[in-house]
Amino acid sequence: MPSPTPPSEGRPLRLAYLSYRSKPTVGGQGIYTRHLTKALADLGHEVEVLSGQPYPVLDPRVRLTQLPSLDIFNDLYPGRMPAFWELKSLSDLIEVTQYSAGTFSEPLAFSHRAYRALKARTAEFDLVHDNQCLGYGVLAINKILPTVVTLHHPITVDRRLEMAAAPNWHKRISIARWYGFVKMQGRVARRMPRIVVVSENSIDDISRDMGVDRDRMRLVHVGVDTDLFQPQPGVTRIPGRLITTASADVELKGLRFLLEAIAKLRTEREVSLTVIGRAKPGGRSAELIDRLGLTDAIEFVTGVPDERIVELYAQSELAVVPSLYEGFSLPAVEAMATGTPLVATTGGALPEVTGADGDTVLQCRPGDPDSLAAALRRGLEDPELRARVGAAGRARVTERYTWRLTAQRTVEQYREVLAMRAAAGC
Repeated sequence: MPSPTPPSEGRPLRLAYLSYRSKPTVGGQGIYTRHLTKALADLGHEVEVLSGQPYPVLDPRVRLTQLPSLDIFNDLYPGRMPAFWELKSLSDLIEVTQYSAGTFSEPLAFSHRAYRALKARTAEFDLVHDNQCLGYGVLAINKILPTVVTLHHPITVDRRLEMAAAPNWHKRISIARWYGFVKMQGRVARRMPRIVVVSENSIDDISRDMGVDRDRMRLVHVGVDTDLFQPQPGVTRIPGRLITTASADVELKGLRFLLEAIAKLRTEREVSLTVIGRAKPGGRSAELIDRLGLTDAIEFVTGVPDERIVELYAQSELAVVPSLYEGFSLPAVEAMATGTPLVATTGGALPEVTGADGDTVLQCRPGDPDSLAAALRRGLEDPELRARVGAAGRARVTERYTWRLTAQRTVEQYREVLAMRAAAGC
Protein backbone atom coordinates (compact mmCIF):
# COMPACT_ATOMS: atom_id res chain seq x y z
CA MET A 1 0.00 0.00 0.00
CA PRO A 2 1.46 3.45 -0.88
CA SER A 3 2.21 5.89 1.90
CA PRO A 4 -0.47 8.54 2.56
CA THR A 5 0.11 11.78 0.71
CA PRO A 6 0.02 14.98 2.79
CA PRO A 7 -2.20 17.86 1.65
CA SER A 8 -0.48 19.72 -1.17
CA GLU A 9 1.38 22.91 -0.34
CA GLY A 10 -1.34 25.05 -1.86
CA ARG A 11 -4.45 23.27 -0.61
CA PRO A 12 -6.24 24.77 2.39
CA LEU A 13 -6.13 22.60 5.48
CA ARG A 14 -9.06 21.28 7.51
CA LEU A 15 -8.16 21.93 11.13
CA ALA A 16 -9.63 20.83 14.45
CA TYR A 17 -8.49 23.25 17.15
CA LEU A 18 -8.75 22.17 20.82
CA SER A 19 -9.12 24.56 23.77
CA TYR A 20 -10.29 23.17 27.10
CA ARG A 21 -11.42 26.65 28.24
CA SER A 22 -11.55 29.83 26.17
CA LYS A 23 -12.60 32.86 28.24
CA PRO A 24 -13.05 35.53 25.56
CA THR A 25 -11.67 38.69 27.21
CA VAL A 26 -9.52 37.64 30.18
CA GLY A 27 -6.72 35.10 29.98
CA GLY A 28 -4.40 34.26 27.14
CA GLN A 29 -6.04 31.02 25.99
CA GLY A 30 -9.28 32.60 24.78
CA ILE A 31 -7.49 35.51 23.12
CA TYR A 32 -4.99 33.20 21.41
CA THR A 33 -7.82 30.95 20.23
CA ARG A 34 -9.93 33.78 18.88
CA HIS A 35 -7.19 35.57 16.95
CA LEU A 36 -5.16 32.61 15.70
CA THR A 37 -8.23 30.83 14.31
CA LYS A 38 -9.39 34.05 12.64
CA ALA A 39 -5.95 34.53 11.06
CA LEU A 40 -5.97 30.90 9.88
CA ALA A 41 -9.37 31.52 8.27
CA ASP A 42 -7.97 34.69 6.66
CA LEU A 43 -5.34 32.46 5.03
CA GLY A 44 -8.11 30.28 3.60
CA HIS A 45 -8.01 27.33 6.00
CA GLU A 46 -11.11 25.63 7.39
CA VAL A 47 -11.10 25.74 11.19
CA GLU A 48 -13.38 24.15 13.78
CA VAL A 49 -12.84 24.90 17.46
CA LEU A 50 -13.73 22.25 20.04
CA SER A 51 -13.95 23.93 23.45
CA GLY A 52 -15.24 23.54 26.96
CA GLN A 53 -16.71 26.37 29.02
CA PRO A 54 -16.25 29.28 28.99
CA TYR A 55 -16.71 29.22 25.24
CA PRO A 56 -14.68 31.49 22.93
CA VAL A 57 -15.82 34.40 20.81
CA LEU A 58 -14.92 33.39 17.26
CA ASP A 59 -14.88 34.81 13.77
CA PRO A 60 -18.11 33.88 11.90
CA ARG A 61 -16.08 31.70 9.53
CA VAL A 62 -14.81 29.52 12.40
CA ARG A 63 -17.17 26.81 13.58
CA LEU A 64 -17.57 26.11 17.31
CA THR A 65 -18.31 22.63 18.66
CA GLN A 66 -19.11 22.78 22.35
CA LEU A 67 -17.76 20.01 24.56
CA PRO A 68 -19.43 20.92 27.86
CA SER A 69 -17.53 20.20 31.04
CA LEU A 70 -19.15 20.02 34.46
CA ASP A 71 -18.20 23.72 34.69
CA ILE A 72 -16.86 23.31 38.20
CA PHE A 73 -14.87 26.56 37.98
CA ASN A 74 -17.59 28.87 36.67
CA ASP A 75 -17.59 32.56 37.57
CA LEU A 76 -20.73 32.48 39.74
CA TYR A 77 -19.93 29.42 41.89
CA PRO A 78 -16.26 28.55 41.43
CA GLY A 79 -15.26 25.26 42.99
CA ARG A 80 -18.78 23.85 43.22
CA MET A 81 -19.26 20.08 43.65
CA PRO A 82 -21.43 18.62 40.85
CA ALA A 83 -24.49 16.60 41.87
CA PHE A 84 -24.49 12.88 41.06
CA TRP A 85 -27.22 13.29 38.42
CA GLU A 86 -24.89 15.55 36.41
CA LEU A 87 -22.49 12.65 35.79
CA LYS A 88 -23.57 11.37 32.38
CA SER A 89 -20.34 10.03 30.87
CA LEU A 90 -16.92 8.61 31.67
CA SER A 91 -15.47 12.07 31.00
CA ASP A 92 -17.72 13.52 33.70
CA LEU A 93 -16.63 10.80 36.12
CA ILE A 94 -12.96 11.54 35.38
CA GLU A 95 -13.53 15.24 35.98
CA VAL A 96 -15.33 14.94 39.29
CA THR A 97 -13.02 12.21 40.60
CA GLN A 98 -9.90 14.28 39.93
CA TYR A 99 -11.52 17.37 41.41
CA SER A 100 -12.48 15.41 44.53
CA ALA A 101 -8.80 14.47 44.90
CA GLY A 102 -7.86 18.17 44.87
CA THR A 103 -6.44 18.26 41.31
CA PHE A 104 -7.35 20.68 38.52
CA SER A 105 -9.46 18.29 36.52
CA GLU A 106 -10.31 20.08 33.25
CA PRO A 107 -7.32 19.14 31.03
CA LEU A 108 -7.63 15.37 31.44
CA ALA A 109 -11.42 15.32 31.21
CA PHE A 110 -11.47 17.63 28.17
CA SER A 111 -8.87 15.57 26.34
CA HIS A 112 -11.07 12.49 26.85
CA ARG A 113 -14.12 14.36 25.51
CA ALA A 114 -12.13 15.63 22.53
CA TYR A 115 -10.93 12.13 21.62
CA ARG A 116 -14.48 10.79 21.77
CA ALA A 117 -15.66 13.67 19.55
CA LEU A 118 -12.91 13.22 16.95
CA LYS A 119 -12.54 9.46 16.66
CA ALA A 120 -15.63 9.16 14.44
CA ARG A 121 -14.69 12.21 12.36
CA THR A 122 -11.13 11.51 11.25
CA ALA A 123 -12.07 11.88 7.58
CA GLU A 124 -13.20 15.47 8.21
CA PHE A 125 -9.83 16.86 9.33
CA ASP A 126 -6.24 16.94 8.16
CA LEU A 127 -4.73 17.89 11.51
CA VAL A 128 -5.51 18.69 15.15
CA HIS A 129 -4.04 21.69 17.00
CA ASP A 130 -4.13 21.40 20.79
CA ASN A 131 -3.83 24.63 22.79
CA GLN A 132 -1.95 23.49 25.91
CA CYS A 133 -4.47 20.94 27.15
CA LEU A 134 -1.91 18.11 26.99
CA GLY A 135 -4.23 15.60 28.61
CA TYR A 136 -3.65 11.90 28.03
CA GLY A 137 -6.47 11.95 25.49
CA VAL A 138 -4.26 14.07 23.22
CA LEU A 139 -1.92 11.09 22.88
CA ALA A 140 -4.88 9.02 21.66
CA ILE A 141 -5.87 11.79 19.26
CA ASN A 142 -2.36 11.87 17.81
CA LYS A 143 -2.75 8.19 16.91
CA ILE A 144 -5.79 8.88 14.73
CA LEU A 145 -4.93 12.37 13.42
CA PRO A 146 -1.63 14.29 13.13
CA THR A 147 -1.44 16.64 16.10
CA VAL A 148 0.47 19.84 16.87
CA VAL A 149 0.52 21.36 20.37
CA THR A 150 1.00 24.96 21.47
CA LEU A 151 2.77 25.13 24.84
CA HIS A 152 2.89 28.76 25.99
CA HIS A 153 5.05 28.10 29.03
CA PRO A 154 5.53 25.23 31.48
CA ILE A 155 2.98 25.32 34.30
CA THR A 156 5.80 24.09 36.51
CA VAL A 157 6.71 27.77 36.86
CA ASP A 158 3.24 28.68 38.16
CA ARG A 159 3.45 25.79 40.63
CA ARG A 160 6.90 26.83 41.85
CA LEU A 161 5.85 30.44 42.45
CA GLU A 162 2.60 29.48 44.20
CA MET A 163 4.48 27.05 46.45
CA ALA A 164 7.03 29.72 47.36
CA ALA A 165 4.26 32.16 48.31
CA ALA A 166 2.27 29.62 50.36
CA PRO A 167 1.92 30.76 54.00
CA ASN A 168 2.08 27.26 55.57
CA TRP A 169 2.58 23.58 54.84
CA HIS A 170 -1.18 22.94 54.65
CA LYS A 171 -1.42 25.37 51.75
CA ARG A 172 1.66 23.87 50.08
CA ILE A 173 0.08 20.40 50.15
CA SER A 174 -3.09 21.82 48.63
CA ILE A 175 -1.12 23.54 45.87
CA ALA A 176 0.86 20.37 45.13
CA ARG A 177 -2.39 18.43 44.69
CA TRP A 178 -3.94 21.15 42.51
CA TYR A 179 -0.97 21.10 40.16
CA GLY A 180 -0.94 17.32 39.92
CA PHE A 181 -1.94 17.61 36.25
CA VAL A 182 1.47 19.12 35.42
CA LYS A 183 3.16 15.71 35.53
CA MET A 184 0.65 14.47 32.93
CA GLN A 185 1.34 17.47 30.70
CA GLY A 186 5.06 16.73 30.75
CA ARG A 187 4.52 13.09 29.82
CA VAL A 188 2.27 14.04 26.92
CA ALA A 189 4.52 16.86 25.68
CA ARG A 190 7.55 14.56 25.53
CA ARG A 191 5.69 12.27 23.12
CA MET A 192 4.21 14.86 20.76
CA PRO A 193 5.82 15.22 17.30
CA ARG A 194 5.81 19.03 17.31
CA ILE A 195 5.45 21.65 20.04
CA VAL A 196 4.84 25.25 19.00
CA VAL A 197 6.38 27.54 21.65
CA VAL A 198 5.89 31.30 21.87
CA SER A 199 9.35 32.43 23.04
CA GLU A 200 12.96 31.27 23.25
CA ASN A 201 12.74 31.64 27.02
CA SER A 202 9.83 29.19 27.11
CA ILE A 203 11.77 26.74 24.96
CA ASP A 204 14.57 26.79 27.55
CA ASP A 205 12.13 26.35 30.45
CA ILE A 206 10.10 23.59 28.78
CA SER A 207 13.27 21.69 27.96
CA ARG A 208 14.58 22.03 31.53
CA ASP A 209 11.35 21.53 33.50
CA MET A 210 9.45 19.10 31.30
CA GLY A 211 12.22 17.21 29.54
CA VAL A 212 10.96 17.93 26.01
CA ASP A 213 13.62 17.51 23.33
CA ARG A 214 14.54 20.81 21.71
CA ASP A 215 14.32 19.32 18.24
CA ARG A 216 10.58 18.78 18.80
CA MET A 217 9.98 22.49 19.55
CA ARG A 218 9.61 25.43 17.15
CA LEU A 219 9.40 29.15 17.94
CA VAL A 220 6.24 30.92 16.75
CA HIS A 221 5.58 34.26 18.42
CA VAL A 222 2.09 35.33 19.47
CA GLY A 223 0.49 38.23 17.60
CA VAL A 224 -1.65 41.28 18.25
CA ASP A 225 -4.39 42.96 16.21
CA THR A 226 -2.50 46.14 15.31
CA ASP A 227 -5.54 47.61 13.53
CA LEU A 228 -7.54 47.43 16.76
CA PHE A 229 -4.76 48.04 19.27
CA GLN A 230 -3.42 51.32 17.93
CA PRO A 231 -2.84 54.88 19.21
CA GLN A 232 -5.92 57.05 19.83
CA PRO A 233 -4.77 60.63 19.13
CA GLY A 234 -8.13 62.11 20.14
CA VAL A 235 -8.05 60.67 23.67
CA THR A 236 -6.36 62.66 26.44
CA ARG A 237 -4.08 60.82 28.85
CA ILE A 238 -4.94 61.29 32.53
CA PRO A 239 -1.98 62.47 34.64
CA GLY A 240 -0.72 59.72 36.94
CA ARG A 241 -3.03 57.06 35.45
CA LEU A 242 -1.52 53.56 35.14
CA ILE A 243 -3.05 50.47 33.57
CA THR A 244 -2.32 46.75 33.92
CA THR A 245 -3.88 43.44 32.88
CA ALA A 246 -3.45 40.99 35.73
CA SER A 247 -5.18 38.08 37.41
CA ALA A 248 -5.55 39.60 40.85
CA ASP A 249 -4.70 36.61 43.03
CA VAL A 250 -2.34 34.70 40.75
CA GLU A 251 1.15 34.99 42.26
CA LEU A 252 2.86 34.73 38.86
CA LYS A 253 1.25 37.99 37.65
CA GLY A 254 2.85 40.08 40.38
CA LEU A 255 -0.05 42.45 41.09
CA ARG A 256 0.80 42.67 44.79
CA PHE A 257 4.21 44.13 43.97
CA LEU A 258 2.59 46.75 41.75
CA LEU A 259 0.18 47.67 44.55
CA GLU A 260 3.10 48.09 46.95
CA ALA A 261 4.93 50.25 44.38
CA ILE A 262 1.85 52.46 43.95
CA ALA A 263 1.58 52.88 47.72
CA LYS A 264 5.17 54.17 47.71
CA LEU A 265 4.50 56.57 44.82
CA ARG A 266 1.31 57.89 46.44
CA THR A 267 3.42 59.46 49.19
CA GLU A 268 4.88 61.84 46.60
CA ARG A 269 2.34 62.21 43.75
CA GLU A 270 -1.19 61.46 42.59
CA VAL A 271 -1.31 57.98 41.06
CA SER A 272 -4.23 55.75 40.08
CA LEU A 273 -4.43 52.28 38.56
CA THR A 274 -6.90 50.58 36.22
CA VAL A 275 -6.72 46.78 36.41
CA ILE A 276 -8.14 44.82 33.49
CA GLY A 277 -9.26 41.85 35.53
CA ARG A 278 -11.39 40.83 38.48
CA ALA A 279 -10.59 41.05 42.19
CA LYS A 280 -11.74 38.09 44.24
CA PRO A 281 -13.78 39.34 47.24
CA GLY A 282 -11.70 38.69 50.34
CA GLY A 283 -8.74 37.60 48.22
CA ARG A 284 -5.11 38.57 48.78
CA SER A 285 -5.25 41.55 46.42
CA ALA A 286 -8.45 42.95 47.93
CA GLU A 287 -6.98 42.64 51.42
CA LEU A 288 -3.73 44.32 50.34
CA ILE A 289 -5.57 47.20 48.65
CA ASP A 290 -7.48 47.82 51.88
CA ARG A 291 -4.38 47.51 54.07
CA LEU A 292 -2.37 49.92 51.89
CA GLY A 293 -5.19 52.46 51.78
CA LEU A 294 -5.55 52.25 47.99
CA THR A 295 -9.30 51.70 47.73
CA ASP A 296 -9.89 55.08 46.11
CA ALA A 297 -6.95 54.65 43.69
CA ILE A 298 -7.64 51.21 42.16
CA GLU A 299 -10.35 50.41 39.61
CA PHE A 300 -11.04 46.86 38.36
CA VAL A 301 -12.58 46.55 34.89
CA THR A 302 -13.82 43.30 33.39
CA GLY A 303 -16.19 42.08 30.71
CA VAL A 304 -15.71 45.11 28.44
CA PRO A 305 -15.11 44.97 24.67
CA ASP A 306 -11.64 45.34 23.18
CA GLU A 307 -12.51 48.84 21.96
CA ARG A 308 -13.01 49.99 25.54
CA ILE A 309 -9.72 48.41 26.58
CA VAL A 310 -7.94 50.34 23.82
CA GLU A 311 -9.57 53.53 25.11
CA LEU A 312 -8.40 52.77 28.65
CA TYR A 313 -4.84 52.35 27.36
CA ALA A 314 -5.13 55.68 25.57
CA GLN A 315 -6.18 57.36 28.83
CA SER A 316 -3.17 56.03 30.73
CA GLU A 317 0.30 57.56 30.97
CA LEU A 318 1.96 54.17 31.50
CA ALA A 319 1.03 50.52 31.04
CA VAL A 320 2.54 48.04 33.51
CA VAL A 321 3.35 44.33 33.34
CA PRO A 322 4.55 43.47 36.88
CA SER A 323 4.75 39.69 36.30
CA LEU A 324 7.24 37.47 38.04
CA TYR A 325 7.29 35.35 34.89
CA GLU A 326 5.79 35.42 31.40
CA GLY A 327 6.07 32.86 28.63
CA PHE A 328 5.32 35.67 26.16
CA SER A 329 2.82 38.31 27.45
CA LEU A 330 -0.09 39.36 25.28
CA PRO A 331 -0.83 42.33 27.57
CA ALA A 332 2.67 43.67 26.94
CA VAL A 333 2.40 43.64 23.15
CA GLU A 334 -1.19 44.94 23.24
CA ALA A 335 -0.08 47.89 25.35
CA MET A 336 2.91 48.56 23.10
CA ALA A 337 0.67 48.38 20.01
CA THR A 338 -1.46 51.25 21.38
CA GLY A 339 1.62 53.44 21.71
CA THR A 340 1.25 53.51 25.50
CA PRO A 341 4.74 53.46 27.06
CA LEU A 342 5.32 50.20 28.90
CA VAL A 343 6.93 49.48 32.26
CA ALA A 344 7.68 45.75 32.56
CA THR A 345 9.75 43.42 34.67
CA THR A 346 12.51 41.21 33.30
CA GLY A 347 10.61 38.07 34.34
CA GLY A 348 10.72 35.13 31.93
CA ALA A 349 10.38 36.08 28.26
CA LEU A 350 9.53 39.75 28.83
CA PRO A 351 12.95 41.18 27.84
CA GLU A 352 12.91 39.01 24.70
CA VAL A 353 9.44 40.29 23.78
CA THR A 354 9.57 43.94 24.81
CA GLY A 355 13.13 44.87 23.81
CA ALA A 356 15.80 46.98 25.47
CA ASP A 357 15.37 49.20 28.52
CA GLY A 358 14.89 52.85 27.63
CA ASP A 359 14.30 52.11 23.94
CA THR A 360 10.97 50.26 23.75
CA VAL A 361 10.27 49.60 27.45
CA LEU A 362 11.19 50.75 30.95
CA GLN A 363 12.43 47.69 32.80
CA CYS A 364 12.55 46.69 36.47
CA ARG A 365 13.36 43.64 38.54
CA PRO A 366 10.53 41.12 39.12
CA GLY A 367 9.19 40.84 42.66
CA ASP A 368 10.82 44.14 43.72
CA PRO A 369 8.39 46.97 44.60
CA ASP A 370 11.24 49.50 44.95
CA SER A 371 12.60 48.73 41.49
CA LEU A 372 9.08 48.88 40.04
CA ALA A 373 8.36 52.20 41.77
CA ALA A 374 11.62 53.62 40.40
CA ALA A 375 10.72 52.61 36.82
CA LEU A 376 7.24 54.10 37.18
CA ARG A 377 8.67 57.30 38.63
CA ARG A 378 11.14 57.50 35.76
CA GLY A 379 8.31 57.31 33.24
CA LEU A 380 5.89 59.62 35.04
CA GLU A 381 8.49 62.37 35.42
CA ASP A 382 9.66 62.46 31.78
CA PRO A 383 7.02 63.12 29.08
CA GLU A 384 9.62 63.04 26.30
CA LEU A 385 10.80 59.60 27.43
CA ARG A 386 7.19 58.38 27.49
CA ALA A 387 6.57 59.62 23.96
CA ARG A 388 9.78 58.08 22.61
CA VAL A 389 9.30 54.69 24.29
CA GLY A 390 5.62 54.54 23.30
CA ALA A 391 6.34 55.22 19.61
CA ALA A 392 9.25 52.77 19.50
CA GLY A 393 7.17 50.11 21.23
CA ARG A 394 4.42 50.46 18.63
CA ALA A 395 6.99 50.13 15.82
CA ARG A 396 8.49 46.98 17.37
CA VAL A 397 5.10 45.29 17.59
CA THR A 398 3.97 46.12 14.05
CA GLU A 399 7.24 44.73 12.68
CA ARG A 400 7.33 41.50 14.72
CA TYR A 401 4.04 40.48 16.29
CA THR A 402 1.04 40.24 13.96
CA TRP A 403 -1.53 37.43 13.97
CA ARG A 404 -1.11 36.92 10.22
CA LEU A 405 2.59 36.20 10.74
CA THR A 406 1.74 33.90 13.67
CA ALA A 407 -0.74 31.99 11.49
CA GLN A 408 1.67 31.69 8.56
CA ARG A 409 4.42 30.27 10.76
CA THR A 410 1.97 27.94 12.51
CA VAL A 411 0.80 26.57 9.15
CA GLU A 412 4.44 25.84 8.31
CA GLN A 413 4.51 23.58 11.37
CA TYR A 414 1.26 21.89 10.32
CA ARG A 415 2.67 21.06 6.90
CA GLU A 416 5.96 19.77 8.34
CA VAL A 417 4.08 17.41 10.68
CA LEU A 418 1.83 16.22 7.86
CA ALA A 419 4.91 15.52 5.71
CA MET A 420 6.55 13.63 8.61
CA ARG A 421 3.41 11.55 9.05
CA ALA A 422 3.24 10.73 5.35
CA ALA A 423 6.92 9.81 5.23
CA ALA A 424 6.40 7.43 8.15
CA GLY A 425 3.50 5.79 6.31
CA CYS A 426 1.01 6.58 9.08
